[in-house]
Amino acid sequence: MSRVVITAGAAGIGRAMADAFAATGAEVWVTDIDAAALSTVPDGIRAAKVDVSNEDEMRGFFNELRKEWGGLDVLCANAGTKGPTALIEDVRLADWRACTGATLDGAFLSAKFAAPMMKAQKSGAMIFTSSTAGIFGYPNRAPYAAAKWAVIGLMKTAAMELGPFGIRANAILPGAVEGPRMEAVLEAEAAAKGMTRDQVYQGYAAGTSMRTFVEARDVAEMAVFLASDAARYVSGQAIAVDGHTENPDPKV
Repeated sequence: MSRVVITAGAAGIGRAMADAFAATGAEVWVTDIDAAALSTVPDGIRAAKVDVSNEDEMRGFFNELRKEWGGLDVLCANAGTKGPTALIEDVRLADWRACTGATLDGAFLSAKFAAPMMKAQKSGAMIFTSSTAGIFGYPNRAPYAAAKWAVIGLMKTAAMELGPFGIRANAILPGAVEGPRMEAVLEAEAAAKGMTRDQVYQGYAAGTSMRTFVEARDVAEMAVFLASDAARYVSGQAIAVDGHTENPDPKV
């Protein structure tokens, strides 16, 4: 039975991942900073309130995990935040740091504390949630795009360092994912660009070759695949689940 940790696993993509792994029979432990969302996690999935950007909290969580489980098979470093929607010159440093802290520092600390357990057992899979913003520049989203690019660099380095120990690392790049978080992005971009929410939505959809948004379950199913033996030699890859993004700047 696989032992799976998912950061930001109480809602959205993380919750879809938790449900998908649980459906395979895996033991699943999610972390989140949203206490209300954590209260909705179903029986059978463990839940802990943890700030992924806080090293002491992350160390404490992984120490508890080691005592309870003895090891870890799958890490889904999924935590992140959308950050501000503004031109570079209008982004406050505090907002930049909040976005990169949750998104990049959280991924780094997750890998930092998971790696020793996986190395000891000479096996494991790390799955990082990046974004199509990790392969394009995104106007008005500098902190988010920078953090998601960096997550891919972190993943590729982890794959090189950990591969000799039988550990794989990959990144999933979701595109526009239906749900509350994307709705917040749509509203913010509409306000910043003087457009309607529907115009921005259509711009995102038109920017993919399949003319569509994706759903959280599509991302979750890729995570399950990457953690499985079917992907036993897939490592160091940044794999988009996005309907093929062609244009990262939504227009009408």
